[in-house]
Amino acid sequence: MPHVITQSCCNDGSCVYACPVNCIHPTPDEPGFAASEMLYIDPVACVDCGACVSACPVGAIVPDNRLEARQLPFVEINASFYPKRPAGEKLPPTSKLAPVIPAAEVRARRRPLTVAIVGSGPAAMYAADELLTQPGVRVNVFEKLPTPYGLVRAGVAPDHQSTKQVTKLFDRVAGHRHFRFYLNVEVGEHLSHADLSAHHHAVLYAVGAPEDRRLDIDGMGLAGTGTATQVVAWINGHPDFAGLAVDLSHERVVIIGNGNVALDVARVLTADPDDLARTDVSDRALDAFRRSAVREVVIAARRGPAHSAFTLPELIGLTGCSEVVLDAGNHELVARDLVTASDSLTRTKLEILSKLGDGSAPPPAAGRPRIRLAYQLTPERVLGEHRATGVEFSVTGTRELRRLDAGLVLTSIGYRGKMIRDLPFDESAGAVPNEDGRVVDPGSGRPMPGTYVAGWIKRGPTGFIGTNKSCSFQTVQALVADFNAGELAAPVARPEALEELVRARRPDVVGSAGWRAIDSAEVARGRRDGRPRNKFTEVADMLAAASTAPPPRRQKLLDRLLDRG
Repeated sequence: MPHVITQSCCNDGSCVYACPVNCIHPTPDEPGFAASEMLYIDPVACVDCGACVSACPVGAIVPDNRLEARQLPFVEINASFYPKRPAGEKLPPTSKLAPVIPAAEVRARRRPLTVAIVGSGPAAMYAADELLTQPGVRVNVFEKLPTPYGLVRAGVAPDHQSTKQVTKLFDRVAGHRHFRFYLNVEVGEHLSHADLSAHHHAVLYAVGAPEDRRLDIDGMGLAGTGTATQVVAWINGHPDFAGLAVDLSHERVVIIGNGNVALDVARVLTADPDDLARTDVSDRALDAFRRSAVREVVIAARRGPAHSAFTLPELIGLTGCSEVVLDAGNHELVARDLVTASDSLTRTKLEILSKLGDGSAPPPAAGRPRIRLAYQLTPERVLGEHRATGVEFSVTGTRELRRLDAGLVLTSIGYRGKMIRDLPFDESAGAVPNEDGRVVDPGSGRPMPGTYVAGWIKRGPTGFIGTNKSCSFQTVQALVADFNAGELAAPVARPEALEELVRARRPDVVGSAGWRAIDSAEVARGRRDGRPRNKFTEVADMLAAASTAPPPRRQKLLDRLLDRG
């Protein structure tokens, strides 16, 4: 009875390390891992030990005899990754990344390695996890919001609760006695890079790629236009977007771009509000969904079906829970691409698309709204004078124009990193220039001492939540190697001075105990309504909940204890 990885796979590689027979690929040190849409279990090599089930942080691995109907396609998808061979034949073992990085001399040094991590999303928490495997290492995480975990909290669609389970791992990391949160503290505003460097051996930036790539056409910026990521943040109750004006009074929404975020927004906008009411969706968004007049969400792509940006797992998940149709005439495009498709992944996507219904008829007036996938449409301008009323497209490569009426026009065409004060920035890549995570000064070509990056600000907006695990691992390897080589300057400030500085600059700082109080309050609020949590969407409410936490121990005493290991 082999196990099967399903669409909620996060790609963090924990299952790879747990598997005793090396039957899960690609591994983090194999080619293609960073770009892989998911990991795959070899059904021939699997010995049904279940170790991967326990290791998976998002509950994505299921025995093949316990799969739900919507998960059945993943049996063949897992198997198709591997060559056909006689039953019982095992794959030769390949190397695995060491789960612990040797940090010789850490205990022997007078001061333990102390690292500041800026950001608290997956890359930050995976980096903290790797650092804290070393004896005596101390990690301080700085986050501008009063709540941690970045896109896992605010960017994962609420109906993907299994994906959000990775926060259980992050909670375990945050519970380490040498880990501290400094939440509601913005580096660049309340603290500078120099401030952090004075109190730490190294500063690691894991701030993601917070800005959307913008579509430069007439009409973008009108009321009724925005980005899919903003809407996801609004759905999740992010305090910066809680008051976003999302107009659902028109029967059609148009999303330009067809990556996974576009599919997330379309799926949630067409979902049954009663189903969403059992998730951690924000109350404001849920109320808007109950009053929504939307009957159709059109996902428009510039290129053809073979170049669809969404992943196969997300397409399977979408077609399993929503009514999805193809734009009029697009079945011919799918059939054409099927003839020339060279890889199995693309062929499988096209085969699923070929089975979708025809979207030439108007959407039904009753029942669930539908999702229409449309290809070879290049956006030319957003229509409307004072607010968006639709989009004018050209058929890609021609002068033929098509118009789609809509009351809400969203773009979903990618992300960009944002310049960090005191660090170099590569505008073309939208990331910080680096070598293996060491920030590089473009002028001299040499690493900036004690300064590192991980995640999307390091490599650009590629990969999935779990891809950050191997990315952060590489950066931590470099950081620890530099520390052991004596290349990191020791902090010049006394240990207890950091707490004094932060509280002087930001009296409303939220520590680890404050976050636990917010978390407990949200879970209690949700429990009353049968939900996993009911999130606070206003910073003032978060701070009020954090204030109920018991006062922390005196920092001076804590630092002494930590220094003793």
